[in-house]
Amino acid sequence: MKIAIGTDHAGFHYKEKIKAFLIAQGHEVKDFGTFSDAACDYPDFVFPAANAVASGDYDRGIVLGGSGNGEAIAANRVKGIRCTVCWNALSAEMARRHNDSNVLSLGQRMIEESDVTDIVQTWLDTPFDGGRHQRRIVKLEA
Repeated sequence: MKIAIGTDHAGFHYKEKIKAFLIAQGHEVKDFGTFSDAACDYPDFVFPAANAVASGDYDRGIVLGGSGNGEAIAANRVKGIRCTVCWNALSAEMARRHNDSNVLSLGQRMIEESDVTDIVQTWLDTPFDGGRHQRRIVKLEA
């Protein structure tokens, strides 16, 4: 899978961990930054990652920050993006099953480091249920 990833300074540590995890699994990862924990603005890194997914160049995206909320707001401004903030494996599973989430937003200050790769793996592995949920996706995309 081709995965775009971007973060601000508050998610930098988890981004590096997730990137290594994904590469070890054989995924192709494009890192849109940031490349340090120096203070910066999340839209500068989230918009390019979200645009890469919306354009079809990447299958999915992962964005990070302190809470993940601002990053999700930014990503969802890009047409075609369904970015969901997830805080555990169940929320990641439901984001995929019911919302066909194509961008995952994670908050480094909200999630235990020991849980982050499980959340990512669940989100990657869970299929979209379609059915009654598909008509809602169509309405979102209209």
